[in-house]
Amino acid sequence: MRIAIAGVTGRMGACLVKAAVLSKKAHVTAAVSRPDSPSVGKDAGELAGIAAQGVHVVGDLASVLDQFDVLIDFTRPETSMTYIEQCRQAGKKIVIGTTGYTDAQKQQIAAAAEEIAIVLAPNFSVGVNLSLKLLEIAAQVMGDYTDIEIIEAHHRHKVDAPSGTALRMGEVVAKSLGRDLKDCAIYGREGNTGERDRKTIGFSTIRAGDIVGEHTVMFADEGERIEITHKATSRMTFANGAVRAAVWLKDKGHGLYDMQDVLGLS
Repeated sequence: MRIAIAGVTGRMGACLVKAAVLSKKAHVTAAVSRPDSPSVGKDAGELAGIAAQGVHVVGDLASVLDQFDVLIDFTRPETSMTYIEQCRQAGKKIVIGTTGYTDAQKQQIAAAAEEIAIVLAPNFSVGVNLSLKLLEIAAQVMGDYTDIEIIEAHHRHKVDAPSGTALRMGEVVAKSLGRDLKDCAIYGREGNTGERDRKTIGFSTIRAGDIVGEHTVMFADEGERIEITHKATSRMTFANGAVRAAVWLKDKGHGLYDMQDVLGLS
């Protein structure tokens, strides 16, 4: 599988290059960064801290559309939407790990998936996606009589909050309980908030240091509580999952999928 990596000069981009090089079923054939990046023209492998791969960074995805089968995109929503439209027009598949999309942008992605195959997931870790399945079960068993809180922590450079993974966890729990997260989510508390409404789902966000990613969902009752926690210590876990998703798309013509589909957990 020929893979192009967007945002190749970022920390996640470097991990994606390494993951694709280590994979036996994929290889990097294109690498994209900002047009004004000083890394344009440099070897993607060397930028990732590994051996040269003979793939030089370009500043325009359009210039390499004939050189890959699947684009892996972990960038920003505004940049990502441009890449998605270019891939739609060229008939290329996409794996998207970008988060922070608006509802309108999500609708555009769904429309593009009617023509091309897309895996869109807030988190490509196998462990996180297994946790989503466990959360569904926990919510069905305990959700109606417990207080539900979601705590997430990431590095200081993350720009969106709560994280896409935390929101996805909230969506899974809310859906299992027949609720709409938009109606029951509480994003932080301050001042005299009154007694807690049991039907709400609370979110707490931490941004500090170099935390890769930590998520805990708490189901708290009087006398006991269940906590389902996932902690990532390396971005390689996300990169390996994204490459796995790219290979999985090989036989898919079109459609919008997530990592649950890739892992057979849907």
